[in-house]
Amino acid sequence: MHAPDGFIDVPVSAAAGVLAAGAIAVSLRGARRELDDTARPGAGGGAERTAPLAGLVAAFIFAVQMLNFPVAAGTSGHLLGGALAAILVGPYTGVLCVSVVLLLQSVLFADGGLTALGVNITTMAITTTVVAYALFRGLVKVLPRSRRSVTAASFVAALVSVPASAVVFTLLYAVGGTTDVSIGKVATAMVGVHVLIGLGEAAITALTVGAVIAVRPDLVHGARGLGQKLKLRVNGELVDAPETAEPVPAAARSPRKVWIAGLVTSLLLAGFVSFYASANPDGLEKVAADHGIDQQAEEHAVADSPLADYGVKDVDDARLSGGLAGVIGVGVTVVAGTGVFWAVRRRRTADERAEDTTPAGTSV
Repeated sequence: MHAPDGFIDVPVSAAAGVLAAGAIAVSLRGARRELDDTARPGAGGGAERTAPLAGLVAAFIFAVQMLNFPVAAGTSGHLLGGALAAILVGPYTGVLCVSVVLLLQSVLFADGGLTALGVNITTMAITTTVVAYALFRGLVKVLPRSRRSVTAASFVAALVSVPASAVVFTLLYAVGGTTDVSIGKVATAMVGVHVLIGLGEAAITALTVGAVIAVRPDLVHGARGLGQKLKLRVNGELVDAPETAEPVPAAARSPRKVWIAGLVTSLLLAGFVSFYASANPDGLEKVAADHGIDQQAEEHAVADSPLADYGVKDVDDARLSGGLAGVIGVGVTVVAGTGVFWAVRRRRTADERAEDTTPAGTSV
């Protein structure tokens, strides 16, 4: 789904870039609240834990995006990640997670054009996160309050988010496409193939969310308030225990084991499993080739990057080259992502200190 340079003209790409920048600015403010809420007692266990977990989500999305899976004859798909990120760490933080991944992929791996970065953030980060989280919250409200409901809602939200992203790309192409093609045919092809890709996205998202909920539901943003109440046996019957003034949640436990397990999983997926991913073009690449959208595609500005096309330059062994590139990518993403969220969280803390020390009636 990564659009290269040349698919969409400069004015529309620039407008998408402005939209993406605005959304990121809003997300930075929203992420401060999400990370702070997660750090409060009963929600996530401390500010020092939230940034690494958000950085891990970004790294995991990077790793899974390397695993193209077949969806139809000659076509493959990969995780977009907006739904997964929004449900695990919150919608604002989720936009930032996917945006960090897209930026690093474009700059280091020549995946997705530099001038098209705004387009890719709009379609893959903003659209998927907003659509998925809105649908997820709606479903959670009407479904029984249980962990299974969260997993089921995750599946549906992720499924819908992918064709929604395809629709937004088609709209952008209808306004700023660089080739004269039938938009109706493009829309039909894009939505059709991305519904199939959405099934894979939904399965990955639901499995991941379900796995985290099974061991640490307190770490899942979308599962807050779903913890099971303590039961007491009274006269042979189980009844809800009275709530204490200061409950001691599972979140008091360190998430270090979850973080280590997630990082190891990401490294294995990117460094080893990715070698067995489908080599077929993804949905956008296939539609572009079939309908002539790629006629004006431009070579990536960093096509000669040492990590271009997810391989290490001058390493002849394909398995080793791809594996090393994957491991490097996971490492860079987890460090960059954690750094971003540390900065966001520290800014929130600084703002709170300023508010605490500002006399009433004044502003900072």
